[in-house]
Amino acid sequence: MLVAVLAAIAGWQVLREYRPPMLKAGVRLYAYIANGGDGTISVVDLVALKTIATIPVGPIPSGLHALPPRKEIWGVSTDGGYAWVMSADTGRVSTRITVGPFPSAVEFSADGQRAYIASSGSNQIVRIDTATKQVSSRARTGRRPWLARLTPNGRLLLVPNRDDSTLQIFDAQTFETLSTIGVAEHPEQVVVLPDSSVAFVSAADAKEISVVDLRRNVLLSNLQLGGAPHAMILKPDGGELYVTVPNLHAIEIINTWTTEIAESMLVGLAPESGVLSANGESLYLSDSAAGRVLPIAIGARHLASPITVGREPVTCKMDPSGELLLVANEESNDLAVIRLRTSSLLTMVPVGSHPTDIVALLF
Repeated sequence: MLVAVLAAIAGWQVLREYRPPMLKAGVRLYAYIANGGDGTISVVDLVALKTIATIPVGPIPSGLHALPPRKEIWGVSTDGGYAWVMSADTGRVSTRITVGPFPSAVEFSADGQRAYIASSGSNQIVRIDTATKQVSSRARTGRRPWLARLTPNGRLLLVPNRDDSTLQIFDAQTFETLSTIGVAEHPEQVVVLPDSSVAFVSAADAKEISVVDLRRNVLLSNLQLGGAPHAMILKPDGGELYVTVPNLHAIEIINTWTTEIAESMLVGLAPESGVLSANGESLYLSDSAAGRVLPIAIGARHLASPITVGREPVTCKMDPSGELLLVANEESNDLAVIRLRTSSLLTMVPVGSHPTDIVALLF
C-alpha cells in the first residue's frame, strides 16, 4: 500500500513539474497521431500522458493540420480520396470531403478560411471553404502534384508536379497558373523564405535541392547533395536551411542568402525529420535507425547527448507550448514525449499501428 501511495505522489509531482503554465483550468492539450497501419487517429492527453480515444478516419491517414480557431483537426485519407475533419471538442469526424485520388497534405490560408489540397491521382488542386466544408474551386496541375504550399504572404500557391519535374505557381486568389518552372527530377517538398522571395524544392531521386526565385519566376540553381534529401527545416529568420540526408548520416546546411551549401554535419545513423525550437537555437532530429532523438545546438554545431525513444522514430513535432517534443515511433507503435527543458524522456504512450504523422492542439 505504501509503495502505491508513493508512486502516485511521484507521478503527480512529475505531471505538475512539466505542466505548461498556459494550461489553466478547463484548457486541454491534446496530440493527434495518424496511424497508417489501421486507419485511425490516436488522441493523446498530454497532461494525463495517456491515449484517451482511437478514432477511425479511413485508410492511410496523413497530412494532419490543426485549425485552432475552429477547434478542428484536418487530414486526408490517401487511399480513400477524401479529406476529413475532426472536432476537437467531440472527438468525432464531422465531415468527409471528396477531393480526388491520392491526396497527401492539407494547407490552410493564414486566416483559416480556406484549405488547399493536391490530388495526386487526378492532377488537380482543390480549395475548400473551411466554414461550409465545401470545395469552392478546382484547378488543373501537371502530372502527379505532390502537395500545395502557400507562400508566407498568402499570394502564391506552389505545387511541385513530381512526374513533370516542374514547380507550378498559382495565384492563390484566382487559382490561375502564373508560371511553370522546370526543377530537379521528381520534386516533392517545398520550403519558402519568410519574405516569400525564394522557394527551395527537394528532389530525392535527383539528390538535389532546386532554388527558385519567386519574384522573377526563374530557376536560380540546382544544389547537388551527396544523397537523397528527406526533410527541410528552415531557421525562423530564414538564414539557414537544414536538410536531412539519411544515407549520408548527416544534415546539409544551406546558406539561403547565397543559395549555397555552406557545410555538412555528421549527426547520426539515419536522420529523418526534425524541428527547431521557437528561438531557433536548438534543432531536434529523429534518428530512425538508432531509435533516438538528436538534440543539436545549431549555432555552435554541437551535438548533445542523444535521447533514446522507441523503434524507428521518424516524425517529430513540437507541442504548442514549446515545452514538449512528440516523436512517433513507427515500428514500436508508440509516442515518445520528451521534456525539452531537461532533454529527457517523460514517457512512452501506446498508440495505433504504424504512426506516421502528429499534430497537437491547445484548446
